[in-house]
Amino acid sequence: MQHLKTTTDKYHTAQDNANIRKTREILATLPAFCKQYFRGIEENTSPRTRLGYAHDLRTFFVFLHETNPALKNIEITDYKLEILDRITREDIEEYLEYITLYDKDGKEFSNREFGKARKISSLRSLYNYFYRAELITSNPPALVRTPKLHEHEIIRLEPDEVAVMLDSVEAGDRLTGSQKKFHEKTRLRDVALITLLLGTGIRVSECVGLDFNDIDFGNNGLRIHRKGGYDSVVYFGEEVEAALKEYLAERSEKAAAAGSEQAVFLSLQNRRISVRAVENLVKKYASTVTTLKKITPHKLRSTYGTTLYKESGDIYLVADVLGHKDVNTTRKHYAAQDDENRRRAARMVKLRGE
Repeated sequence: MQHLKTTTDKYHTAQDNANIRKTREILATLPAFCKQYFRGIEENTSPRTRLGYAHDLRTFFVFLHETNPALKNIEITDYKLEILDRITREDIEEYLEYITLYDKDGKEFSNREFGKARKISSLRSLYNYFYRAELITSNPPALVRTPKLHEHEIIRLEPDEVAVMLDSVEAGDRLTGSQKKFHEKTRLRDVALITLLLGTGIRVSECVGLDFNDIDFGNNGLRIHRKGGYDSVVYFGEEVEAALKEYLAERSEKAAAAGSEQAVFLSLQNRRISVRAVENLVKKYASTVTTLKKITPHKLRSTYGTTLYKESGDIYLVADVLGHKDVNTTRKHYAAQDDENRRRAARMVKLRGE
């Protein structure tokens, strides 16, 4: 699959450039010293990560502007680096309380434990950068405890639900009348897309970014652009191969819009399909299977990971295939399966004959 490694990834480059532009727009509303910070972390972070930091830091500085009497009459863009040394641990704790529920531009926003943990992480990154450079003398975010993150049960489809969902995508008989009209036009695409997600565990962003030359049927492999900014090869089985080939035969007859000529999956407008569109179609088909579970593309990824772990029992294999850099991330998500295996082991051992 050597040729896959040399493919120019125009889609992900465009996504990165879009994130860079958005980050610059936000930076224009932040204190000038933030530009130094973002330059400092550029080599070790992705454009998407930096955009997330920019959003979080803007929320923090807006909080200071709205609640701190000494800073209320100063434009945020005029804040000097010295104000970081004036922030106390109590200020950070008040900030965490503030983001629990706040209004912005007439809209209500809220953050629970994961949202708060991410925002305090962004703030710690900012402080750590200037503290290590010895440009500030205090580091209050380091004194604040990260909100406790509670583990949530993995939501996934059971094997029988996977089969029902794929049948539903193929037949469309469980859809509403209006949905069936679109189904006739998108059936092969939807079957290929859902089968690919369930059969490889790739992320929705990795799926929509696929180009023709990212697929190698000679080795049944996909070249994908991982979340961390690196490329990887994922292999697929016969069911995925069959679904992709059938769809691609139809796709070859479609004239894609400018800029989407190489995109594997197209929208009804013949443009590269968006992440939001894939999320909507997964929700549509999943609702024909279960109303008790909120199934998203990420839950299809969890379904694949759980099935692979059940079949292999190899947590390192699951981590590698899913693209987790740290196996502990994988272990944390699939620990419940370890417990199930231990319970099964207990039932296997009989101390007395039947």
